[in-house]
Amino acid sequence: MEEYGYDAQPAREAEGGGLMRKVLAGGLIAEKWRKNFWFLLLVAGLGIYYIYNGYAVERLHRERTALEREVKDLRFESITTAADLMFMCKQSEVIKRIKREGMALEESKEPPVKIYR
Repeated sequence: MEEYGYDAQPAREAEGGGLMRKVLAGGLIAEKWRKNFWFLLLVAGLGIYYIYNGYAVERLHRERTALEREVKDLRFESITTAADLMFMCKQSEVIKRIKREGMALEESKEPPVKIYR
């Protein structure tokens, strides 16, 4: 097995205690951390971006909901204003308003005449 670079017996360090002592001392973790520093930095950056993106999407959703509510209110206001305007433009309402405000206007007795080109 040694010809393939694999030893059947687990590797032991010369100082004794070996792997367990290295893990308890924190050397193994520090060594792995140093080897994978850029990967860990990338993972941390992606995690921060993921959290930021979640908050940004939530903020956009709140803004969209508020704008939809505002559009709904403005649509109702527009419909109400249009209905009021249509009511005020009726001939009978115009005559009532002229009389109520005391204007010296009279209703025409002759029907309107079409002008042809």
